[in-house]
Amino acid sequence: MNSTPFPATPTHSAYDVVVIGGATSGSAVAWYLATNPDFTGSVLVVEREPSLKNSATMASNNCMRQQFATEINIEIAQYAAEFVKNFRENLGGGSEIPHLPIRNFGYLYLADNDEFAETLRQDQRLQASTGAGTTILSREEIAAKYPFYRVDDIVAGSLNTVDEGAFDALVMVDWYRRKAREHGVDYIENEVVSISRTGDRIDTLTLASGEVIAAGTVVDAAGTRAAHVARMAGVDLPIEARRRYTYIFSAERPLAQDLPLTIDPTGVHMRSYGAHDYLVGCPPSHDDPAVDVDDFDYPEDIWENKMLPVITKRLPELGAVTVTNSWVGHYEFNTFDHNAIIGPHTEVPNLFMCNGFSGHGSQQAPACGRGVAELITYGEFRTLDLSALSHRRIAENRPLVERAVI
Repeated sequence: MNSTPFPATPTHSAYDVVVIGGATSGSAVAWYLATNPDFTGSVLVVEREPSLKNSATMASNNCMRQQFATEINIEIAQYAAEFVKNFRENLGGGSEIPHLPIRNFGYLYLADNDEFAETLRQDQRLQASTGAGTTILSREEIAAKYPFYRVDDIVAGSLNTVDEGAFDALVMVDWYRRKAREHGVDYIENEVVSISRTGDRIDTLTLASGEVIAAGTVVDAAGTRAAHVARMAGVDLPIEARRRYTYIFSAERPLAQDLPLTIDPTGVHMRSYGAHDYLVGCPPSHDDPAVDVDDFDYPEDIWENKMLPVITKRLPELGAVTVTNSWVGHYEFNTFDHNAIIGPHTEVPNLFMCNGFSGHGSQQAPACGRGVAELITYGEFRTLDLSALSHRRIAENRPLVERAVI
């Protein structure tokens, strides 16, 4: 992160909008507000760890895909792809703003049974109806296109190489921050430690440094800490931190072409990383419990017991492989239906949600950040209707389940 340091204390004692969390989603909200000529209010972003060292953003695998099982997530992904491909122009067009390409090696879901193959076919029909370029491949077609796979146990696969792959999410959040600050948004390195309500509305926020800030609207974009923020406001969110492992490895015999982001039936996923290396990731081996937001330990030998056997079986052409880096990150996992929560809380109308992304935050932040900014400015969505992701579905127990969660 190359932005100039944040001050510790705010410039003002009252703001029209206070965003709690200054990573990708919070900074997207702030930038969209600040650059909208119809929004004339003041914005404060409170970020407890500006380096994002232990954030979901920093641990992100920087992925981009349209292969989802719900229409709204496909549309959000398509918005993200267009936003990223036109990043310089979208951020103002200055030559100092980098281009932000998508490395389109594609996503390939592998099915080892007829039931999951049929699920992939159903999802492909939905994706195709929205303009996504997903195709279903037979075992033989996979082998012909990607001869380095061992696929004798595979029934079919789902592949899209158009706007599916990886991009640099850290560059995106860095420039969101830079441009939001240029347009008058105040960022501070601090933490909200309590929230005061009168009836159904938030009045003030108290910072760790002691200041009390009056807020017209509060945006909970706190990632894995979103439920903690909500509890300070007296409400609950079905969000918890879930551990995810990522390893980077080199290979004795690198492949002659990019490795698509391959979702193996075991739940392990692999893809090209850099010029010659590879990334492999997965959830825990057995249960997938909630963990403390500050717990980044490795409680199991996930490499030896889960990752390496899959790499060796699925990609025998790589030969010997060597770990060069690894990290543990967290999903802000929405246990209700694995989908983002966007817009006001049903019990506290000036508490807005931009959280619950369940591993998809980096690519969903552009559309969802814009959506929250539009709700605050206009009281309605104007670019993409995200009402299916409102908190009301949780209050009314109407889950919109996204099954395509890796």
